[in-house]
Amino acid sequence: MKKQVSCSLLLFVCLLILFTVFSVEAGTCKLSGKIKWKKPPPGQCDTGNDSECCEDGKYYTTYKCSPTTSSSGRTKATLTINSFEEHGDGGGKSECDNKYHSDDDPVVALSTGWYNKGSRCLKYINIYGNEKSVKAKVVGECYSTIGGDSEHDYQPPCPNNIVDASKAVWEALGVPEKDRGEMDVYWSDA
Repeated sequence: MKKQVSCSLLLFVCLLILFTVFSVEAGTCKLSGKIKWKKPPPGQCDTGNDSECCEDGKYYTTYKCSPTTSSSGRTKATLTINSFEEHGDGGGKSECDNKYHSDDDPVVALSTGWYNKGSRCLKYINIYGNEKSVKAKVVGECYSTIGGDSEHDYQPPCPNNIVDASKAVWEALGVPEKDRGEMDVYWSDA
């Protein structure tokens, strides 16, 4: 009887661990909806840093959430490049402090879910990629729910797993300029 109880308990614990692991791994968030955009006015979409402009009649996926942050401390993300300077491809001033930031400063914007209504504003995160790491300040939101307007430089909504980074972040990770655009990284709160 004891062996049967022990085996049952062990099986229960194993199943609980597997469920927890798969729940965290499956902690991706589902799309919230789709929005249809009109073509931006001529000359109004900045394609710097290989930015994409919204296309007339195309539907874009929106998200109110981001994948669950990992309990291990490092969360998988896609690093993108952005200019946080005035007249840069990032559009308006940063959400957290209503300021522009130099491309020489390590700053980032996080997808809507990770931005978490500003709870990470002006705090630091660590970004790990290309066998290096860098500490960067969160200054804005990479909007996963809206886009395609002048404030967002007529760019589509961000995917839900973006760390949108200044040139300084890419340089600290040792990525040559010709290879900048998108890169798989991990990040954690600093």
